[in-house]
Amino acid sequence: MGGKLFKNFSFLSATLSFFILVGIFAVLFSYAQEALHEFGIDFLYGETWEVDEDDEGGIFGGGIPIVGTLLSTLIAMVIAIPLAMGIAIFLTEIAHDKLVKPVSIAIELLAAIPSIIYGMWGLFYFAPIVQSTMGGNGVGLLTAGIVLAIMIIPFMAAITRDAMNTVPPVLKESAYAMGATTFEVVKDVVMPYAKGGIIGSIILALGRALGETMAVAFLIGSVMSIPSRITDPTTSIPVLLANNFAEAQDLEISAMYYLALILFVVSFALISLAKFYFFRKTV
Repeated sequence: MGGKLFKNFSFLSATLSFFILVGIFAVLFSYAQEALHEFGIDFLYGETWEVDEDDEGGIFGGGIPIVGTLLSTLIAMVIAIPLAMGIAIFLTEIAHDKLVKPVSIAIELLAAIPSIIYGMWGLFYFAPIVQSTMGGNGVGLLTAGIVLAIMIIPFMAAITRDAMNTVPPVLKESAYAMGATTFEVVKDVVMPYAKGGIIGSIILALGRALGETMAVAFLIGSVMSIPSRITDPTTSIPVLLANNFAEAQDLEISAMYYLALILFVVSFALISLAKFYFFRKTV
């Protein structure tokens, strides 16, 4: 009796995430119907977001926030991946035992800081630095990408560190006994063995970066324009939704659900492709 109950509970727990995904998609798709019928596939390329207050309609396009979301995420991942890998390698292979614990605690504490604090810190610290070194007015795509990278580094570094700690010591000791350097041990032993965990950390960080709202809202500029330079202000899907949803009506609300649906599909597609492609390579 107990075994059957445990089996049924485990099955229900395992399938719950599937039903949640289907439920979220169904709700977003249902509320986006008006915008889907009005704008169709052209919504993906439209660069106008204007409300017509007379007939409570307007012209809405998601091209700019889609581009802003993808570019800010790309900048964040390019910065965060090598730094997170370096932190994990330092903690597992290089750092003295007395340093491992305090540095690990510091990394984990960074992950616990609320995103709005990162946004305020970036606005008053990184924005002036970017303005003085790169030009622009400080807020924009680059500033948002830098702070977004800092936000996802702790997640990536902590998971990668744990994955590298699973490498059997005998494998590393054998490599050192054959004359391998630390770099060679990391490259040829640790990284291949922990590849699954490393890729998993990158996928989780990618999901966090795609959906981040408050910190990016402080830093990206919230301007409906395609950036011509990396320092130019723009907007992203989460930022546009957070800024406009409370005052939106009728067609604009449906357009926002359309944007949310696009973000859901893009996130799901990117993470699924990364998972199936890279994990297939690890087998």
